[in-house]
Amino acid sequence: MHFNINKTDKCTIITVTAERLDSAVSPVLKSELVVLNSEGVNNIILDLSEARYCDSSGLSSILVGNRLCKNSGGKFVLSGLNDVVKKLINISQLDSILNITTNVDEALLKF
Repeated sequence: MHFNINKTDKCTIITVTAERLDSAVSPVLKSELVVLNSEGVNNIILDLSEARYCDSSGLSSILVGNRLCKNSGGKFVLSGLNDVVKKLINISQLDSILNITTNVDEALLKF
């Protein structure tokens, strides 16, 4: 598995353990986000502190998570972005749409 899932009282934390959030990992992450949402999970922290790279399919999975949480009245928070991933999100102009924090502890304060 390319990620770990930790459910807390306030939210579910998904930690991507793969170095690359790309077309090999993103479809699995998307399907997990859909399953969690169908189970009633609508507050998610996506921890990317271990991911060193993200491509367009990775961005797509991030946007799916954001949309699912938003549509179900919850929050989707990204945390732990390295400079490469942060730059991609900024270039894609998604930094104004996504809720981004430095680390998981900061993300937990959003709930």
